[in-house]
Amino acid sequence: MKSVLLISTVLLVSSCSTFRFPGVHRISIQQGNVISQSMIDKLKPGMTKSQVRFVLGNPVIDDSLDQDQWDYIHTFHIAGGDVIRQKLALHFREDRLSYFEGDFLPSDRSDLLEAEAN
Repeated sequence: MKSVLLISTVLLVSSCSTFRFPGVHRISIQQGNVISQSMIDKLKPGMTKSQVRFVLGNPVIDDSLDQDQWDYIHTFHIAGGDVIRQKLALHFREDRLSYFEGDFLPSDRSDLLEAEAN
Protein backbone atom coordinates (compact mmCIF):
# COMPACT_ATOMS: atom_id res chain seq x y z
CA MET A 1 0.00 0.00 0.00
CA LYS A 2 2.83 2.39 0.86
CA SER A 3 4.57 1.71 -2.44
CA VAL A 4 1.36 2.47 -4.38
CA LEU A 5 0.98 5.73 -2.46
CA LEU A 6 4.65 6.60 -3.07
CA ILE A 7 4.43 5.88 -6.79
CA SER A 8 1.21 7.88 -7.07
CA THR A 9 2.81 10.83 -5.30
CA VAL A 10 5.88 10.74 -7.57
CA LEU A 11 3.72 10.59 -10.68
CA LEU A 12 1.54 13.44 -9.46
CA VAL A 13 4.52 15.67 -8.66
CA SER A 14 6.26 14.93 -11.98
CA SER A 15 3.10 15.64 -13.95
CA CYS A 16 2.63 18.96 -12.13
CA SER A 17 6.07 20.14 -13.25
CA THR A 18 5.09 19.86 -16.93
CA PHE A 19 1.48 20.98 -16.50
CA ARG A 20 0.87 24.69 -16.81
CA PHE A 21 -1.55 26.03 -14.29
CA PRO A 22 -3.89 28.64 -15.77
CA GLY A 23 -3.34 32.11 -14.38
CA VAL A 24 0.22 31.43 -13.20
CA HIS A 25 2.59 34.16 -14.39
CA ARG A 26 5.86 33.03 -15.97
CA ILE A 27 8.70 35.46 -16.48
CA SER A 28 11.17 35.74 -19.34
CA ILE A 29 14.78 35.20 -18.29
CA GLN A 30 17.64 37.11 -19.90
CA GLN A 31 21.28 36.22 -19.22
CA GLY A 32 24.61 37.42 -20.54
CA ASN A 33 25.57 40.45 -22.58
CA VAL A 34 22.85 42.27 -24.50
CA ILE A 35 24.39 43.30 -27.82
CA SER A 36 22.64 45.63 -30.24
CA GLN A 37 23.32 46.36 -33.90
CA SER A 38 24.52 49.87 -33.03
CA MET A 39 27.16 48.35 -30.74
CA ILE A 40 28.34 46.02 -33.51
CA ASP A 41 28.55 48.93 -35.94
CA LYS A 42 30.92 50.75 -33.55
CA LEU A 43 33.46 47.90 -33.68
CA LYS A 44 36.35 48.65 -36.04
CA PRO A 45 39.51 46.64 -36.76
CA GLY A 46 42.47 48.01 -34.82
CA MET A 47 40.49 49.03 -31.72
CA THR A 48 42.26 48.43 -28.42
CA LYS A 49 40.83 46.05 -25.83
CA SER A 50 39.81 48.96 -23.63
CA GLN A 51 37.93 50.59 -26.52
CA VAL A 52 36.11 47.32 -27.23
CA ARG A 53 35.30 46.95 -23.52
CA PHE A 54 33.86 50.48 -23.55
CA VAL A 55 31.55 49.60 -26.47
CA LEU A 56 30.47 46.07 -25.45
CA GLY A 57 31.25 45.77 -21.76
CA ASN A 58 33.13 42.89 -20.18
CA PRO A 59 32.89 39.50 -21.88
CA VAL A 60 30.81 36.83 -20.17
CA ILE A 61 33.51 34.20 -20.55
CA ASP A 62 36.96 35.17 -19.33
CA ASP A 63 39.33 32.55 -20.73
CA SER A 64 42.65 32.87 -18.92
CA LEU A 65 44.29 30.47 -21.41
CA ASP A 66 43.40 32.50 -24.52
CA GLN A 67 43.62 36.23 -23.85
CA ASP A 68 43.27 36.97 -27.58
CA GLN A 69 39.64 35.83 -27.82
CA TRP A 70 36.66 37.32 -26.02
CA ASP A 71 33.29 35.58 -26.06
CA TYR A 72 30.02 37.40 -25.54
CA ILE A 73 26.96 35.19 -25.07
CA HIS A 74 23.34 36.26 -24.68
CA THR A 75 20.52 33.86 -23.80
CA PHE A 76 16.86 34.85 -23.66
CA HIS A 77 14.35 32.31 -22.38
CA ILE A 78 10.87 33.41 -23.37
CA ALA A 79 8.30 32.62 -20.68
CA GLY A 80 6.78 29.27 -21.52
CA GLY A 81 8.44 29.20 -24.92
CA ASP A 82 11.64 29.11 -26.90
CA VAL A 83 15.21 29.89 -25.93
CA ILE A 84 17.10 32.38 -28.11
CA ARG A 85 20.92 32.18 -28.00
CA GLN A 86 23.34 34.63 -29.59
CA LYS A 87 27.13 34.45 -29.59
CA LEU A 88 29.86 36.89 -30.56
CA ALA A 89 33.55 35.97 -30.54
CA LEU A 90 36.14 38.75 -30.87
CA HIS A 91 39.70 37.95 -31.91
CA PHE A 92 42.67 40.16 -31.09
CA ARG A 93 46.20 40.35 -32.50
CA GLU A 94 48.78 42.26 -30.51
CA ASP A 95 46.00 43.59 -28.21
CA ARG A 96 44.08 45.10 -31.14
CA LEU A 97 40.77 43.91 -32.58
CA SER A 98 41.46 41.81 -35.66
CA TYR A 99 38.03 40.39 -36.53
CA PHE A 100 34.87 39.01 -34.98
CA GLU A 101 32.48 36.20 -35.78
CA GLY A 102 29.17 34.88 -34.58
CA ASP A 103 25.51 35.76 -34.90
CA PHE A 104 26.12 39.46 -35.63
CA LEU A 105 27.25 41.26 -38.78
CA PRO A 106 28.18 44.93 -39.14
CA SER A 107 25.85 47.08 -41.24
CA ASP A 108 28.83 48.27 -43.29
CA ARG A 109 30.90 45.19 -44.15
CA SER A 110 33.77 47.06 -45.85
CA ASP A 111 35.87 47.37 -42.65
CA LEU A 112 35.36 43.71 -41.81
CA LEU A 113 36.27 42.53 -45.31
CA GLU A 114 39.45 44.64 -45.32
CA ALA A 115 40.51 43.12 -41.99
CA GLU A 116 39.87 39.56 -43.24
CA ALA A 117 41.94 40.22 -46.38
CA ASN A 118 44.97 41.26 -44.29
